[in-house]
Amino acid sequence: MTSVKDGSLPLSVLDLAPVGEGSSPGQALRASLELVQEVERLGYHRYWVAEHHNMPGIASSAPAVLLAHAASVTSTIRVGSGGVMLPNHSSLVVAEQFGMLEALHPGRVDLGIGRAPGTDQLTARALRRAASLRALAADDFPEQLVELQSYFRGRFPEGHPFQSITAVPGAGNQPELWLLGSSDYSAQAAGLLGLPFSFAHHFSAGNTLPALAAYRANFRPSETLSEPYVMLGVAVVCAETDKEAKFLAGSSALAFVRLRSGRPGRYPTPEEAAEYSFTPFEREIVKGWQQSHIVGSPATVLEQLDDLVDRTDADELMLTTMTHSPAARRKSYELLADATALAGRAVPRAS
Repeated sequence: MTSVKDGSLPLSVLDLAPVGEGSSPGQALRASLELVQEVERLGYHRYWVAEHHNMPGIASSAPAVLLAHAASVTSTIRVGSGGVMLPNHSSLVVAEQFGMLEALHPGRVDLGIGRAPGTDQLTARALRRAASLRALAADDFPEQLVELQSYFRGRFPEGHPFQSITAVPGAGNQPELWLLGSSDYSAQAAGLLGLPFSFAHHFSAGNTLPALAAYRANFRPSETLSEPYVMLGVAVVCAETDKEAKFLAGSSALAFVRLRSGRPGRYPTPEEAAEYSFTPFEREIVKGWQQSHIVGSPATVLEQLDDLVDRTDADELMLTTMTHSPAARRKSYELLADATALAGRAVPRAS
């Protein structure tokens, strides 16, 4: 049986480039480039970035651009999107962007595709240039996905209106394709298409087991995948002690309360979070938030991660660590790597 503790289960990293109070998006993005180099050295398997818009505390709005920089400062770790929100984009543009990344960094690029907008409806309308909010409700995700795969393969079904278009350099340079989701819909689609599936356990823990069951029940082998492959997104904050980890995680708790209250902002300091007086309603929000988060010392975190793997039979975990301090974020990943066999695969730090 695979285990986090013995290093037999791959661990990966999901980065949202958090912008802390007193910092700037530029500083957050430079911290992300430092992070990807560090987690490559520590032996993590993948580094993914997420697409979000109109959120002052998250700088990863353009995954392809950030991934180009991340790939250029690394050499072995896989880099990818977790994900690109396909409804926000033309499938042709996505094929060109990620085909270019794959052509420049062959065999290292992942394209995780999501169906949600990753933002509010008004911002989604601005992104898609939709004439009305009603147009946003039209779900053409399956058609978009077929188009995307066709661009990468360099061939469309006979009679398709775009069959004369060639995506350059997308055609012939397909990255590893994933479907992302937080419900049964993407789980079933990933299974039917024979694609690996990444589930957002970190914000949809209640749907984890039903979605994974739907994915596995609907899985059909494809030319790229012979059996189901599940990766879980998990929110983790690890520090030397449980007490310190809980203190650092306070930033995310306060940031989440503000987001849920329609007041998104930059990531607060843990000191500000510790001094904040949560209302009874806000405490309930935090309580629900905490159910899907793993916070503590290396021993505490590893025990809970292994329990999650036992319950879900996940093939890989993608850890997302959101702290105010970039140094605390790097330290969290370092502590986990040192506590597992990842440390044995780590690349020596350049002198």
